[in-house]
Amino acid sequence: MEVSLHQITKENYEEVCELDVTKEQQDYVACNMWSLVESQFNEGYETRAIYADAEPVGFFMWVEESKSKTSIWRFMIDKAHQQKSIGRTALNLALAEIKKSVNLQEIEICYNPNNPVAKEFYSSFGFSEVGMDEDNEDMLAVITL
Repeated sequence: MEVSLHQITKENYEEVCELDVTKEQQDYVACNMWSLVESQFNEGYETRAIYADAEPVGFFMWVEESKSKTSIWRFMIDKAHQQKSIGRTALNLALAEIKKSVNLQEIEICYNPNNPVAKEFYSSFGFSEVGMDEDNEDMLAVITL
């Protein structure tokens, strides 16, 4: 299976909007449709569809917070495609794309601190926890370049 990232276009946006996580994960991830709308009306938002072979199976959105910092705001794999290492491969691809930014010094991600799977997963990519976000709701983790 080949995992790749693709631009979201008028040809694939509906399929991306139909992707969903498990019921237990729904509190952790915003809906893809909302994220696509958000990306159309805000500067610096990048979205990608995650494909397994020729099928969209997930979604990414990252935001250039400044020239030196990019934050991954959305990352999901459809419930029918989880536990297949697609997410691991896709995050590697996204990080490689993000790291192409000139002057980038930090990549940030946040997650629910009650989600031990997320902590272990992100730390395996080099993310280190730095504390809770300003709303004291999500754990912030960063990769410093």
